[in-house]
Amino acid sequence: MKLHQTNLFAFWPILLFSISLLCLLQPTMTAIPPTNETDRLALLKFKESITDTYMMLSSWNDSMHFCHWSGITCGGRHQRVTALDLQGYKLRGSISPYISNLTFLRIINLQNNSFYDKIPHEVGHLFRLQELYLNNNTLEGEVPSILSNCSNARIINFNWNELNGKIPVELGSLKKLETLALRANNLTGRIPQSFGNLSSIRNLSLPVNKLVGNIPYHIGHLKSLVRFSISANEISGTIPSSLYNISSLQIISISINQLSGTLPANIGLTLPNLKSLAFGINEFSGPIPISLCNASQLQILDLTLNNFSGLVPTNLGNLPDLRYIDLYSNCLGRSLYFLKSLTNCSRLDILDFSTNQFGGVLPIPVGNLSTQLTRLYFGNNEISGTIPVTLGNLVNLIALGLENNLFTGLIPTIFKKFQKIQKLTLNGNRLLAEIPTSIGSLTQLLELHLDGNRLEGSIPPSLGNCQNLQILSISQNNLSGFIPPQLIGLSSLPILLNLSHNSFSGKLPFEVGNLKNIYRLDISENNLSGEIPNSIGNCFSLEYLSLQGNSFDGSLPSSMAFLKGLKFLDVSRNNLSGSIPKGLEKLPYLKELNLSFNDIEGELPTEGVFKNASAISMIGNTKLCGGVPQLLLPPCPVKVIKPTKSLSFKLKIAIIVVVVCFLLFSFILFLHRRKKSKRNSSSLDSTIDLLPNVSYKMLY
Repeated sequence: MKLHQTNLFAFWPILLFSISLLCLLQPTMTAIPPTNETDRLALLKFKESITDTYMMLSSWNDSMHFCHWSGITCGGRHQRVTALDLQGYKLRGSISPYISNLTFLRIINLQNNSFYDKIPHEVGHLFRLQELYLNNNTLEGEVPSILSNCSNARIINFNWNELNGKIPVELGSLKKLETLALRANNLTGRIPQSFGNLSSIRNLSLPVNKLVGNIPYHIGHLKSLVRFSISANEISGTIPSSLYNISSLQIISISINQLSGTLPANIGLTLPNLKSLAFGINEFSGPIPISLCNASQLQILDLTLNNFSGLVPTNLGNLPDLRYIDLYSNCLGRSLYFLKSLTNCSRLDILDFSTNQFGGVLPIPVGNLSTQLTRLYFGNNEISGTIPVTLGNLVNLIALGLENNLFTGLIPTIFKKFQKIQKLTLNGNRLLAEIPTSIGSLTQLLELHLDGNRLEGSIPPSLGNCQNLQILSISQNNLSGFIPPQLIGLSSLPILLNLSHNSFSGKLPFEVGNLKNIYRLDISENNLSGEIPNSIGNCFSLEYLSLQGNSFDGSLPSSMAFLKGLKFLDVSRNNLSGSIPKGLEKLPYLKELNLSFNDIEGELPTEGVFKNASAISMIGNTKLCGGVPQLLLPPCPVKVIKPTKSLSFKLKIAIIVVVVCFLLFSFILFLHRRKKSKRNSSSLDSTIDLLPNVSYKMLY
């Protein structure tokens, strides 16, 4: 027995060393107390599991004490790591479980990196942990329920990751938790009832997930709650009345769900500290409570896309900090008298009253609204009368929407004051006269919508000065004259140019080829003539081209084969002739083609869009043949091989040349022989003349 004890004591140092070594190399799971050497090795293990492309952790080596390494904070007493702050270091990799050996950690901040894989369960062993920031990474898997062991946790921020599964009910035991942020993940299930036990919670942020079910009634027990955000989920039912009694609430964001019910009449009294009320895109109904004016700090009122009805309270002007009102798409009624009270709100930035049931005239005091106003929308109502010139006072407007109302009269020339405006929508009204040339001075314009009015005259060439235009739509008016080359050649237009349903005449300018980035071009239903410019093949980004209902003649430009992204082409009801360019059948994305009611002839291709009989229309082209059988076109005549016209012509020329040469040669030969014969006759005559004259008598 004595010998056995002696041997045991002999091996004790080895056993102790082995246990210590395991303690250093494994996450803390023994009773052996860690040391600052444990922290150093844990940090090196943490570094091993990541890729440090930008050498942000180059100081993590033996040349200095680890407490001086980048992103490391140590306590002064024990020289142990208390904070690991590597936010925005552009690190990529997984979070090593060895992080649990940093037992003095109070703060972990790894936000704004590229960490992936799961959150290690070993983080739950850090009982001193107070703040955990893992937001803006690509972490996946479930939220570890073992985090409930971190009883000192005050902040847990996992926003903008790819976490899934249900929210652990165990998190409801974190009595000191002040912020729980799980925005923009893939979390499912219900909001745990246990969250009603988070007595210290101030910020409960769960938006942009896939949560379902109702809002737990016990949420109303969170008397310290300042921010409650569950927007962009699939939560249904009504809001517990207890939530409206949390007087500390400043922000309620429940937009984009399936919630219903009405707002309490006394909401402004029970929520006196309210700054933001965002209930948009739900199924709420009833009136907007007048008591809201008692929430004197209110800045944001978002009730968009609900079923609210009745009048807009006329006392909203008592809210001096009001900046944003969005009442888009409700059933709010007719009077616009409340606008006068809003002139007291000097900090207003955005007002959206579009798609309601407002009627009457737009009151003149609208021009007395805050000069800080950047966006003002009244579209899709029943507002009548003329557009007040006082609107020109709102010189900081970026967007003005008056579309689809009953406005009459002229487009005010005072709009030239809108030197910051980017979007102007006046379409769908009854506006008269010409487009003011002053519109051309709005050089910041990105979108101009004037379609569906009663505008006359020609397009002012000054519109060509709007070099930032992306969308221009002036269709369905009474405009006439030529299309200005300055406008059709705006190379900045990347989205839409719509001049359809007017009375434009003349040719389509060659400058149309400058629209290299245009997505949709519609010049249909006008009086344009001449050939379609070959330069249209330069519109490389074109996907929709509508030229129907004009008087274009000639043949389709072969350059259309360069429009590789073209999806829709309509040139019907023109005077086009000639054959179909072979290149059209090679356009890979062309899905709809209308060539009907022209005079196009020849063989119809059978590849590409021409394979699908339902995708093409050829009616009214009586000289077409061939194509797929479903089109029932006559077969093309069989081609007979015969000498070409050019060969026959050459043969005729050759025969004529040979005949002429033969005749010429014969004539020369004839002349030569005749001349020779004449010469011989002359010689004989001279010989006879030399003989002596002898009389017949003498000779006898």
